[in-house]
Amino acid sequence: MSGWTIGIIGGSGLYTLPGLEEIARHDVTTPWGAPSDTIVEGRIGTTRLLFLPRHGAGHRIPPSEINARANIDALKRLGATDLLAISSVGSLREELPPGRFVVVDQFIDRTVARPASFFGTGLVAHVSLADPTCPRLSAFAAAAIEQAGGDVAQGATYLAMEGPQFSTRAESLTYRTLGADIIGMTAMPEARLAREAELPYALIGMVTDYDCWREDEAGVVATDIVAQMHANAATARQLIQILATALPEDRTPSPIDTVLDQAILTAPAARDPALLAKLDAILARVTSSRDI
Repeated sequence: MSGWTIGIIGGSGLYTLPGLEEIARHDVTTPWGAPSDTIVEGRIGTTRLLFLPRHGAGHRIPPSEINARANIDALKRLGATDLLAISSVGSLREELPPGRFVVVDQFIDRTVARPASFFGTGLVAHVSLADPTCPRLSAFAAAAIEQAGGDVAQGATYLAMEGPQFSTRAESLTYRTLGADIIGMTAMPEARLAREAELPYALIGMVTDYDCWREDEAGVVATDIVAQMHANAATARQLIQILATALPEDRTPSPIDTVLDQAILTAPAARDPALLAKLDAILARVTSSRDI
């Protein structure tokens, strides 16, 4: 086995991972509740993979009710070293048509109803999030998309909205003025939590539609989205296969692996033991920090 264990978070349309040499299935209990579904552990080549469908099999869980803390915690407990998230998204740019894959490097978070941190009253943490995705894993994923025959754009800003409804036209036009390139409902707080868990995170957006900013077109059409989603998912499965076999044998450390060492944390004497116990998987490695 290689030094990589890649957690794959599958988005809409990606609920299974054919071709995975299955090793085990894990129903994980976390202090934050249950993750979205059973996590399937397997191997492609020498790379260990942990696959979790974000919405659960059959798309059972709406965006605002996804237990992102449990998902990230469970993958961390099972030994994930890096996370690759795959999400269906709408496009806010003419040059990002349906069918294109987009490597995300920035986020605008417009969600309002979701727990966004593992930390809280009794144990505060201020963690760097200036560059929320991992350039190394993103580059590997982009190369795999190209090898799979996908059309890929590198570098985009993802606007996370609450959902589950799609945007109004006024909202869609506003998001374009904010500098967003694509729009989705699930990458936040997922990316925030991955950073707190010291897991390098890459997000691949699979464009299904143009949202509703194009004034000469109808809004989001479900039949068109589903058809494009299935086509995108087929390419996504190929990119995972290619990525797993193309990763270097040795995983060199990433700065994100130790990001909590540079976080600002509540002073040890003031920390809440109950919250500290819930954070056992997150803080297991931490050896230093900048205490308040």
